[in-house]
Amino acid sequence: MRCGFCGYEFKEEEGIQGCKNCPMTSGCKMVKCPRCNYENAPEPLLVKGIKKLFKKKEH
Repeated sequence: MRCGFCGYEFKEEEGIQGCKNCPMTSGCKMVKCPRCNYENAPEPLLVKGIKKLFKKKEH
């Protein structure tokens, strides 16, 4: 995923999970950039699937 603030590209697993005890919902799903701590929404499954498809074609 790419940070919406600084543009750093990282894997969603490398990001810092947002506030797990968020009072707004039953757990925040935001992912913080490991470089600047900007909270990003997780990538939609469709985007993940398309990226995976293109990675397979590169190999």
